[in-house]
Amino acid sequence: MHDCTWPTPDLVTIHRDFLPGHWRLAARPLGITAAIAVQSQSSQRDTEWLLKLAEANPCIAGVVGWVDLEAGDAPERIAVLATHPKLRGIRPMLQDLPDDDWILRAELAPAIEALLAHNLCLDALVRPRHLPQLLRFAERHPDLPIVIDHAAKPDIANGTMEPWRRCMTALAELPSVFCKLSGMVTEAGDHWHTRDLLPWVDHLLGCFGPHRLLWGSDWPVLNLASDYPSWLELSVALTHLDSEDRTALFGGNAVRFYGLHCEKGIEPCA
Repeated sequence: MHDCTWPTPDLVTIHRDFLPGHWRLAARPLGITAAIAVQSQSSQRDTEWLLKLAEANPCIAGVVGWVDLEAGDAPERIAVLATHPKLRGIRPMLQDLPDDDWILRAELAPAIEALLAHNLCLDALVRPRHLPQLLRFAERHPDLPIVIDHAAKPDIANGTMEPWRRCMTALAELPSVFCKLSGMVTEAGDHWHTRDLLPWVDHLLGCFGPHRLLWGSDWPVLNLASDYPSWLELSVALTHLDSEDRTALFGGNAVRFYGLHCEKGIEPCA
C-alpha cells in the first residue's frame, strides 16, 4: 500500500505501527498540537500516503516527502506532489547512500531547480562525514532553504566533536541553513547523562542561534533512548532560553522555515 517497512524486530520498542493518534497521545498533554510528518522510506508511495494522512489529520501541519531526485522526470514528480498544500519539503536519505558525494551530482540540478520553483525546502538527513559535501551543496544553492536533521547525528557516545563542530560552524554561516535540535539522545549511547549532551547543544546554539534551530522529537525513534515528555523537558533545560527565544525554538522557527499557516505548538517530529 505505501512501501513502509518496520524497523527490525530487535528494536522492540518501535517494532510496530505508529499513527497520528499515537502521536496525539504523546504530544497533546505537553501542549503540542501540530507536527511535521517526515518521510522514513525511500518511496514516493510513502510520501503520497503521508499526504493522505495529512488530509485526514489536521494535527499534521506539513509533510516532508521523498522523490528520486536523480530520476529524469524528477521535476515533474515534484510539480505533481507540490500541488498538495501540505507538502513542505523533500528529504533524500543521504545517510543511507553508498556515495557520500551523491548530493553534489550534476544530475540533481533539474530537481533542485524544481524545489526552488515550488517553494520547497530540503531536509538533509546526514552524518558528520557528509557535512563537507553539504556545505559545498549549500554554497552552490544559496536560495534553497536547508535544514540539517538531528544535528547531523554527532558521535556523542564517543565524544568525537571534530570535524562535526568545525563543519557545523561553517554551515551556520550560510543564512539559508537551519538545524534541528533532535535525535541526540539516540546518539548518546546506552548510559547517557544530561552533561553528555550539553557541549553539543551549546555549540548548536552558539553557531545557529535560537532562531535557526528547530526543536524536534524524533518520535517514535526517540522511544529507543527516552520518551516524549523527558526529551522536551531536557531540551528546555539544556537551552536555557528566555520566553521569546524559547517560543521560536520550540515551534516558531518550524512555522517560519516550512512556511506553515498555523499557530504555536508545532514541532518537526523527525
